[in-house]
Amino acid sequence: MKKILLVEDDPNLGLLLQDYLALKGKFDVVLCKDGDEGLRAFTKHNYDLLILDVMMPKKDGFTLGKEIRKINPHVPIIFATAKAMIEDKTQAFNLGGDDYITKPFRIEELLLRINALLKRADVNGDKKGDDNLSQFKLGSYNFDYTSQLITRGDAIQKLSTKEAELLRLLCIKKNEVLTREEALLNIWHDDNYFNGRSMDVFLSKIRKYLKDDSSVEIINVHGRGYKLLVN
Repeated sequence: MKKILLVEDDPNLGLLLQDYLALKGKFDVVLCKDGDEGLRAFTKHNYDLLILDVMMPKKDGFTLGKEIRKINPHVPIIFATAKAMIEDKTQAFNLGGDDYITKPFRIEELLLRINALLKRADVNGDKKGDDNLSQFKLGSYNFDYTSQLITRGDAIQKLSTKEAELLRLLCIKKNEVLTREEALLNIWHDDNYFNGRSMDVFLSKIRKYLKDDSSVEIINVHGRGYKLLVN
C-alpha cells in the first residue's frame, strides 16, 4: 500500500481527502494540519507522495516543500492552493514540485494526478538500476540522474527533480531533436501553455549549469523543440 502525507489546514477538506484517497485509491494517508506537524511526520516515516497545501499557519507549503527537498530530492510533491497566479505556479515548480492543483478541485482529478505521479516514480525507480539511463558524460561534465547532480572537477551543481528529468531526456536524445510535446508529456503529462512556459524556465537554468564548456550546447530547433549538442 502506497503511503501519502497530506498536509492541509482545513480540517473538513483534510478529512474528506483522507477518507476518499483511502477508500478509492487504497492509500495509507497520514493527515497533518500545519507545516510544522507535516515536517515532523515526514522525518519519522517514508512516504511515496506528498500533498502540501500552500496557505497554512506556522509554516506555509512552499517553505515546507523547500525543507523536504533538502531531505529527499525525489519524493513526488503536489502543491494544492487557492492561489492561481502564474508566479505562484512557477514558484511551486522551481521549488521542486512535481504537480500543482488549484482549489477548488475535483477529488477525482487529484486521484488521477496522484496515480500518474506514482506510476512515473515507479518507472523511474526501475530505470535507476540501469547506468546507461542514469549516468551521462557531457563534455567536461558528468551528469548523474539518480543523485540529480552535475559535476565538473570539484564543482557540483544540484538539480531539481524537473531539471534532472528534462536534462536526462535531452541526454538520451543527444544530438537529436527532443520535441516540446515529447518533453512536456513525459515530464508534466500535459503540453498546455503554462507547462511550456515552466519548461522554458528549467531549460534556461540547465543552460547556465552547462555554460562553462563550449562543446556542450542546448539549441532551439524552430517549430520543433530542442537539441543537446555535444562535440
